[in-house]
Amino acid sequence: MHTEVNEKPLLAIVASVQLPTVSDEEFEASLTELRELAKTLGYRVVRTFTQKRGGFDRTAYLGTGKLDEIKLFVERGLEEAQSHLPPKDRDPSFMEIDAVLIDHEISPSQARNLELAVGCEVMDRTMVILEIFHRNARSRAARAQVEIARLGYMAPRLREAAKLAGPQGRQRSGTGGRGAGESHTELDRRKVRDRIAELQREIVAMELERKTQRARRLERQGQGLGGVSLVGYTNAGKSTLMRALTGSDVLVENKLFATLDTTVRAIHPETVPRILVSDTVGFIKNLPHGLVASFKSTLEEALDAALLLHVIDASDPGFERQLEVTDEVLREIGADEVPRLRVFNKIDHVGDEEARAARTLELQQRYPGCVITSALNPGMVATLRDTIVSFFRQELVDDEILLPWAKQQLRGEIYRYCEVLEERTEDDGSRFRVRGEPEKLRELHETLNPGSRGREKEYWEV
Repeated sequence: MHTEVNEKPLLAIVASVQLPTVSDEEFEASLTELRELAKTLGYRVVRTFTQKRGGFDRTAYLGTGKLDEIKLFVERGLEEAQSHLPPKDRDPSFMEIDAVLIDHEISPSQARNLELAVGCEVMDRTMVILEIFHRNARSRAARAQVEIARLGYMAPRLREAAKLAGPQGRQRSGTGGRGAGESHTELDRRKVRDRIAELQREIVAMELERKTQRARRLERQGQGLGGVSLVGYTNAGKSTLMRALTGSDVLVENKLFATLDTTVRAIHPETVPRILVSDTVGFIKNLPHGLVASFKSTLEEALDAALLLHVIDASDPGFERQLEVTDEVLREIGADEVPRLRVFNKIDHVGDEEARAARTLELQQRYPGCVITSALNPGMVATLRDTIVSFFRQELVDDEILLPWAKQQLRGEIYRYCEVLEERTEDDGSRFRVRGEPEKLRELHETLNPGSRGREKEYWEV
């Protein structure tokens, strides 16, 4: 019998410094994003502390006055806040702050001083993202990539950890180390470097294996055309849109980074040749560079794709910033040269009918050729599917293929690689009017009628 365990909720405070160069809108959008990241990690944010400064405090990121304010809240703020609630709404488990989340990447010494000042764990934005990736990675490759990023983040922080550990963490015997008197910190950092090198070798081997598997998969599935990759900001609705386009059971959660491992499915209803759709990890503002680099192989589907669907949340007032983030990351991984279709999703979340019409007109004028859709509207999804299919069919040509009676066993090959427009019976076999990829049609002609070049010479003999 299954027993449900009521775990103590994790409570967090968000803290951030607003620099003079950051607008109020941009600052609030970043805070909202961090609160969503905290939610994904399992925290309930109970308070946000902000401070306007000309720069970050070198010692502890925040000024002393704000540190005292946070410390006071950590010590008795929650208890005081609950004292104003009706007894039935009070929760005794909500009496302790578990972490302070900082909306920037801070130095190891700043993190250590912050923890000492406020009296609880401190996690900066990078650490929050790394922890989410660590929890959500499923495949061997994704786990290895995340571990590299985490080790790279932790390596410079070992010295501060040793300071907290005290004298016992500073020195150890030379036995088994490089020399007498090697410190725990030096040994640990050497272990980190060795482990990163080991993981990098594993990733290289896995990349070769993935390339081989991808080539076999495409050959097995008769994929004559390049695939489609969904890219865009995390939580823009990519997984929901993929499920709608492919009719597949893809994980859909209202959490940032719910999808880390690439998922590949055929578009539905299927086309001939088949068009494969892949979902990739979402992008985010200030994604740690270590993760951009380590997840390059996860984003390889975007590099291999013939078409990128850049999915954007049309209902988010800050979508322009999200669009810029995605464009920047695509440039970093070298995918900015791949043809791209901007897809504004979640139009159904934009106000009433009049507001939706106004937003649609605005987007179409600002981004000519874009598609406005809702992954929950079958008619809109069908329109998007037709747009995708049209993109690929512009590369297809019409032709006629003669299938001799002696080779009727190859009929399946024609239906597999071509869209059959017409079939008729003649004295010497079956004649098909087909539409397909030029190279595949050439191969079929050579297989069915060696040495014979039909109408296909017009497009493959250049």
